[in-house]
Amino acid sequence: MRVQEQYTGSCLCGAVCYEINGPIGEIVQCHCSRCRKANGTAFATNAPIAKADFKIVAGEQFLKQYASTATTQRCFCSECGSPIISIKAETPDYYRLRIGTLDTPLTQKPTCHIFVASKAEWDDIAGDLPQYAERP
Repeated sequence: MRVQEQYTGSCLCGAVCYEINGPIGEIVQCHCSRCRKANGTAFATNAPIAKADFKIVAGEQFLKQYASTATTQRCFCSECGSPIISIKAETPDYYRLRIGTLDTPLTQKPTCHIFVASKAEWDDIAGDLPQYAERP
């Protein structure tokens, strides 16, 4: 019998709260320029989650979308700006969760760095995780 995985998360101001009733996929650290700008950091830490497992439990009216490309919608809190998920047209059954918004402790660790060919010139990647110039 499979153990149900359940997680909760929220934005910085607490206006948007969500639940995930299912597994969190492989965590990656993305260094592309869009992720850097959307998060204001050297990289974004993201993981796929099944769309069917994700539910906004409070503040849905504060969740806004921005089309960062023709195929990607970035969803964030309109009050505090916290990025929550992104929606990619090529993976309609999955969202990409911004791991930093989780309130539930997470034991899994990032598995790799992607788009390191376009990483910030001031950033030094530490550790021994695999690094990929683009998406592997």
